[in-house]
Amino acid sequence: MIDVITTSKELINYIRSYVDGAGVRGVVLGVSGGTDSATTAALAVKALGPERVYALILPDKENEEEDIRDAELVTKVLGLENVEYIDITDIVESFLKALKTDYDRAPKVPKGNIKARVRMVILYYYANIHNLLVVGSSDRSEYLLGFFTKWGDGAADIYPLINLYKTQVRLLAEYLGIPEKIVWKPSSPGFWRGHKARDELGADYDVIDKILYHLIDLRLDPVETAKEVGVPLELVYSILKRVKMTEHKRRFIQLPPKPIYIT
Repeated sequence: MIDVITTSKELINYIRSYVDGAGVRGVVLGVSGGTDSATTAALAVKALGPERVYALILPDKENEEEDIRDAELVTKVLGLENVEYIDITDIVESFLKALKTDYDRAPKVPKGNIKARVRMVILYYYANIHNLLVVGSSDRSEYLLGFFTKWGDGAADIYPLINLYKTQVRLLAEYLGIPEKIVWKPSSPGFWRGHKARDELGADYDVIDKILYHLIDLRLDPVETAKEVGVPLELVYSILKRVKMTEHKRRFIQLPPKPIYIT
């Protein structure tokens, strides 16, 4: 449980201070219709005002229609003035064609990563032409699990939610007035129709967050964690393996050895 009032105030001040300190006009973010991007947008609006927040809705032909409607709902609820809708299907198809494949034949995950990186390029284009910072919406759960696309949705200038677990983001979203249907909808990277985080991770975030908290924050070993959380040890080991295997995603610049100087 977190203090949503204090957390909200601190994050709003953090965004305002960071953006003003950078000397830019505002921020731009992708709005997917999910909890994280909706919460990030709400915080940005409270920090900067709707006129300084640019929202891009960037679906492709494999996105669920409900997610698109939810993204549009978020922009309306928050009173956003600078909203662009860009279907990225043609861009993704051009990449796949150059790689001698297409939507139907390309492997799901690599194709999904292309989508995420296309969105990143578009967000930074808007940031460049309007003098904005890109706001990322990754939360602590996704960050620790490596459940994001490196140089895709994991690329941004500022990450307001990076210290909040998914379940904590939902509580904050509820406090900020995000529509209930978006606050509690199942998490999905949206790489393909029916794509749900639970199917890839092996559990819902209300369980995964407890495992991560005990492993990472409390520094308990897997056996102790499984006992405290009340889950099978195999699940704990699978989560821990994912954290270790995705460490490279959290180290964007792994420095090589320094040169040896000859005197």
